[in-house]
Amino acid sequence: MSQVLVIGAGPAGLMAAGTAAENGAAIQIVERNERPGRKLMLTGKGRCNVTNACASLDALIAQVPVNGRFLYSAFSRFMPADTIKFFESRGVPLKTERGNRVFPVSDKASDIVDTLQAYAKNSGCRFLHARAEALWLEDGALRGVVLQGGERVAAERIIVATGGLSYPATGSTGDGYRLAAQAGHGLVPPKPSLVPLEVHEGFCSALQGLSLRNVALTVLDTQENRQIYRDFGELLFTHFGLSGPLILSASSHMREMQRGRYQIQIDLKPALSHEQLDARVLRDFSENANRNFINALNGLLPKKLVPVIVKLSGVPMDTKVNQVTKEKRVKLIGLLKCLPLTITDFRPIEEAVITSGGVPVGEINPKTMESKLLPGLYFAGEVLDVDAYTGGFNLQIAFSTGKLAGQMSGELREES
Repeated sequence: MSQVLVIGAGPAGLMAAGTAAENGAAIQIVERNERPGRKLMLTGKGRCNVTNACASLDALIAQVPVNGRFLYSAFSRFMPADTIKFFESRGVPLKTERGNRVFPVSDKASDIVDTLQAYAKNSGCRFLHARAEALWLEDGALRGVVLQGGERVAAERIIVATGGLSYPATGSTGDGYRLAAQAGHGLVPPKPSLVPLEVHEGFCSALQGLSLRNVALTVLDTQENRQIYRDFGELLFTHFGLSGPLILSASSHMREMQRGRYQIQIDLKPALSHEQLDARVLRDFSENANRNFINALNGLLPKKLVPVIVKLSGVPMDTKVNQVTKEKRVKLIGLLKCLPLTITDFRPIEEAVITSGGVPVGEINPKTMESKLLPGLYFAGEVLDVDAYTGGFNLQIAFSTGKLAGQMSGELREES
């Protein structure tokens, strides 16, 4: 019976370990945290967007802007439908929401983590609470790993599924990059993806904590003079700028960050056309004709946002509503339909949901997830230089690459 070590007990590692064990290998999972799946517990605000009910392989790959074609074999072997079947057959009913996002009916990420952990344990995997410090190499061949403290654990094959650099408190501190470098692998410099954004406009700090739901967001690349993203949903103002689901999604479309290159436009009233919104404002103005301008917008906007919009409109706050000109009203409508914000930077990678960059996919066999440089060494999940848009696609990458690495490490044992 071959010995396989899986380093990392996240979604990719647990899927790989359980799969390899089902194929008959003796599996040990080396995990530095006391509890597996710590980062997974945080996904989807604790609800866990487990996959995306994307029907076709081409549509799935299209959601992976970084090295999507590399995942052809992994996705072909384990599609979103397989992920859904995996969890539902183990007693976790799932539901599909807007954008084909798939969540557990319970809205509890813990159900996903517990199921993956049970899958590994019931398949015969053993957990080792330790940190893998280095690969154990002799004469250029893989012998196992060296743990922190110096203990050596023998293994014929190793699957590295340690994640990236985002959320380091959960254990994602780039250990896999160090192990890959030992085997001669390069590194595509890690950078944040699915991350909050820093904004130039100072009024964001005054709006800190304000959540806007049901707004439309457009991202413009001013350098190329084109729209690169548009969606509808929720965002959050912070002391540094913007966060929330819409912003995380938007950030993944900003591939080459340069201060001022990207502009975000927020439609505060997407359900109304300019004409309909003008009629609404005129109605509010007629009901508040003798009041100050700043007191006439409370029915239209959140209280915190009113002084910001008033200042941007150029109308003095103590102007009587019946003195607001048509020209000023048109400018107000324009602001409500298109509130512009200038992006200056991503937030630090430690705050990102996903790390872009990692082990170069050209150095990995896409049909097996095995290193082309060191036989017996496999990679799965976020440690690889692949990342997708938000919506469950990144977890699907973890499951698919983990499944493939587990299958192939098990199948290869028969050839030795």
